[in-house]
Amino acid sequence: MTVAPASGNDTAQPRPVPEGHVRLTIDGIEVDAPQGELVIRTAERLGIVIPRFCDHPLLDPAGACRQCLVEVEVNGKPMPKPAASCTTAVADGMVVRTQQTSQVADKAQQGVMELLLINHPLDCPICDKGGECPLQNQALKHGRGDSRFVDTKRTFPKPISISSQILLDRERCVLCQRCTRFSKQIAGDPFIELLERGATQQIGTGEQQPFQSYFSGNTIQICPVGALTSAAYRFRSRPFDLVSTPGVCEHCSSGCSQRTDWRRGKVMRRLAGEDPEVNEEWNCDKGRFAFRYATASDRITRPMVRDADSGELRETSWTEALRKAADGLLNARDSRGVGVLPGGRLTREDAYAYGKFARVALETNDIDHRARPHSNEELDFLGSSVVGTGPEDGVSYASLEAAPAVLCVAFEPEEESPIVFLRLRKAARDSGTRVFHLGQWDSPGVEKTTDIADAGSPIHSGGLLRCLPGGEAAALYELPSEVEQALGEPGSVLLLGERCAQVSGVYTAAMRLAERTGARIAWIPRRAGERGAVEAGTLPTLLPNGRPVSDSVVRSGIERAWGMPTGSLPSVPGRDIDGILTAVESGELSGLLVGGLDPADLPDPEQARRALRAAGFLVSLELRPTGVTEHADVVLPIAPTVEKSGTFLNWEGRPREFEITIEGTGAVPDCRVLDTLAVEMDVDLFTQTPEAVAAEIRRLGPNPGVRPKPPDVPAEPVTEPSGDRALLASWRHLLDNGSMQHDEPNLAGTARPPVARVSRDTARRLGLEPHQPIRVSTERGTVALESEVVEIPDGVVWLPGNSGPAEVNNVLGVGHGAVVGIAAGTAPAPGTTPGQREPAGEPHGETFPAVAGNGHHSNGHGPPVHGSNGNGQAGIDGGGA
Repeated sequence: MTVAPASGNDTAQPRPVPEGHVRLTIDGIEVDAPQGELVIRTAERLGIVIPRFCDHPLLDPAGACRQCLVEVEVNGKPMPKPAASCTTAVADGMVVRTQQTSQVADKAQQGVMELLLINHPLDCPICDKGGECPLQNQALKHGRGDSRFVDTKRTFPKPISISSQILLDRERCVLCQRCTRFSKQIAGDPFIELLERGATQQIGTGEQQPFQSYFSGNTIQICPVGALTSAAYRFRSRPFDLVSTPGVCEHCSSGCSQRTDWRRGKVMRRLAGEDPEVNEEWNCDKGRFAFRYATASDRITRPMVRDADSGELRETSWTEALRKAADGLLNARDSRGVGVLPGGRLTREDAYAYGKFARVALETNDIDHRARPHSNEELDFLGSSVVGTGPEDGVSYASLEAAPAVLCVAFEPEEESPIVFLRLRKAARDSGTRVFHLGQWDSPGVEKTTDIADAGSPIHSGGLLRCLPGGEAAALYELPSEVEQALGEPGSVLLLGERCAQVSGVYTAAMRLAERTGARIAWIPRRAGERGAVEAGTLPTLLPNGRPVSDSVVRSGIERAWGMPTGSLPSVPGRDIDGILTAVESGELSGLLVGGLDPADLPDPEQARRALRAAGFLVSLELRPTGVTEHADVVLPIAPTVEKSGTFLNWEGRPREFEITIEGTGAVPDCRVLDTLAVEMDVDLFTQTPEAVAAEIRRLGPNPGVRPKPPDVPAEPVTEPSGDRALLASWRHLLDNGSMQHDEPNLAGTARPPVARVSRDTARRLGLEPHQPIRVSTERGTVALESEVVEIPDGVVWLPGNSGPAEVNNVLGVGHGAVVGIAAGTAPAPGTTPGQREPAGEPHGETFPAVAGNGHHSNGHGPPVHGSNGNGQAGIDGGGA
């Protein structure tokens, strides 16, 4: 905390007041403060603590609790009564006396505390907040020793479930309004409000309007009295029972700081950590509550090998498992080669170990961590524009907040990177940033960053640029002049989501738009390990820190650093993940090394399963069983994030280091497993510990050579379907069927319901009644979901990527921009629900094969952009549309 300079009363010449500042005195200390700063903030900088409940530095002032009363003089005249320091702005010549120097302020604060405790139940021994409660602390320090109120306290039934994971004890509430202000101002989810008036005023939710928010857990953390508690944590522990360890969230690329509280080797809860440069003091509910996957009952804790007689996996010793894995990989390497699929959730150190193992032990560049839809254009973009950048020379949270305009391309911030969403909303609300979204419909995240309810009139900023799915690339060439002009202002930003990889030409179009406007580009993947894996070299064309595998000069430098003979590193770029699976299926590759990858995440899960069945030898490093386990010859258990140390790189390229939280479990990180496996293959990796790997990465330094060339891929035309065909738009919800959300029923209760969204004209064409199921089909299978009519281009159907029965990749075998069949469904049969998967071969109605528009499996896409304005350009819709 910055402390203001002390008074200059003892100097002969008065100090000049800095421009834009005022000079005041607090408790006899003269201080300069910025104009408009609140008295309570100035006092904080001097180290003077004024008690408060409603005040929070990231929320607008409310003056609701009145606990921060101070005595104030302005121009020599005292105010008629103590003033709330959290709503009073500093003024030149102001004199402030806090409870430390003023009996008036002290008496006022004691009186307020007495009033706050009139109806408080004083149930500290059973309250989850007990031991870390501001009300406890301040009642002891600033309250009276006894109370004059002896009447019966007001009571309410408790607790009230305002969502599946938030419980409300109304009689504890002091009406500080922190929760309501957070929901309205920060998250944009104003479902929790002040109800009633006077003595009956209370916190609650609207009828038929539950508290559905991805950020609801923050209201628990900022509640100063224990009125809001977690259904998952309630009565589980007390603060003084817990050990607290700082950490980093492993769920997405936001890179949030966290505090993990654990007891007896088990994580009990997670809280948001304070990091002003990244997540400020917030995190999403997925990062806060989704941690029980690490202690799931099906977690793999011992190595397993496939028994030669029974054909089943059996537990064994590390010695036997490593020996069998080494022998099998050596035979496969010397036969036709081995492909490596690490997955996108690894730490940078673990990803580096996979890359080094592939090149040194397996002698191959056939490695790709992108366990999702991807493209060669994306590969070129990552090598030319992403790797090697960081918050110092690239886009950061701070630059997002200061940007005059931001364009999100194939990126749904609230679902894919929630803290980026919060910063965009803050930028639009506080700085007037215009946020544009290139997409298909006004999702909640779009609305909350473009149409913001404020204390005054609503703020309308930016808007939705509608286009057909797969037409995003062409739309970037034909943006409205208003948008291009906004992006031309210095500091503007383009945010590219991982869905861009499913649209041919979009990276090229984005880079050319950046050249035209001067806007900077940032790539925001969905998974926490993606950015670090790019830097670590787990791509078929890149060595660590962005060194191209085809550059002989930088390749020889890596050989020297790794102690390898000159010319021993493979010089030909390897296969991407699709190429690896195709080669395994056809017999061109003999083996696979897989790290925590699930076939259902891949663009073509059926092809992945065929490749896994065809693999001559398969080694899998896993935490819990996946679709790979049933085909593996050797399964090696690895440590979850909470049981190892390492580094994630967030989307900015900012290192997010963390230490071990739960020690002594015997679990080992991937880098240690690979190092020991390499020794069995007579190779030294020197990746025994994450610390050793991090030191080696630092020694390598940045790429001394030339960056790869940027992509140059034209936008492909999108043919608007007709009849009973439609273009599929799809992205994943934050809370969905993901395996890392296992055993979290309270969290799952706040997931957004899976529905299929179509336009009014499309619904009319299909004869859909309100909420009638709609069937979306391909030759692979059918997904049936309840329908919802929204403003979306005609001939487009939107499905969640992996929610409930809507497992788009797994069931339909296609992705964003593909052509699918659509038909009205019938009322659900007895024993079923409107949302269901139907097997391939038994779809109701006609099915249609996916149209491959870009050669990337069956994910077809391409342009004339046909926006909602019907003229081939993307049109702007206000956020409230």
